[in-house]
Amino acid sequence: MRTDAALILSQWLSPSFPVGAFAYSHGLETAIQEGAVGSADTLECWLEDVLCAGTGRNDAILIAAAHGADPASHGTATVRQVDAVARAFAASSERVSESLKMGRAFAATVAASHAVDLPELTYPVAVGRAARLLGLPLEMTQVLYLQSFLSNLVSVAVRLVPLGQTEGQRTLARLGRLCAPVAAASRDRTLDDLAGTAFLSDIAAMRHESLRTRLFLS
Repeated sequence: MRTDAALILSQWLSPSFPVGAFAYSHGLETAIQEGAVGSADTLECWLEDVLCAGTGRNDAILIAAAHGADPASHGTATVRQVDAVARAFAASSERVSESLKMGRAFAATVAASHAVDLPELTYPVAVGRAARLLGLPLEMTQVLYLQSFLSNLVSVAVRLVPLGQTEGQRTLARLGRLCAPVAAASRDRTLDDLAGTAFLSDIAAMRHESLRTRLFLS
């Protein structure tokens, strides 16, 4: 089962899975244009904060909440409550749009490929709920989700800074070591523990819509 779970989650969280992650920079495009991120070192610092004190940490909590939702009524009411909190907690309208569009795309594809039926949910909530419905382990789901999240943002920096491919992979390898600790720390948390201190990332996401030139949707 562990091998099967790894294969399913690797498929879901691969860049080839059509959720449109490549179209979003999560505010990183703003940070690069404004000079806050311009090297591998500044990228690593930025993404470490986002992972450990911002969206990464919160998404891990949301995945755990959706994964543990009461299945007695197929989880609809409880999962929708988790989803409502996820939407309310997003720092900007672009982040809400990003998460909803990726969630819709994810739901449509897992319905077609794995016969998993999901309502309209934000992306981390959809991933957590789908993993629960297929009996996939929470820890593996969280860790691979966080690694995929970082991989997409490193890819943004490789294109925009620009960074070399090897430098990008080196950065991802260093940050990847943090995914398991962040996931582990989230598993005894509840929705009341959602919090963020990655303020520059939140502000960058808010400012993104006013950039004169934009390659990404967020």
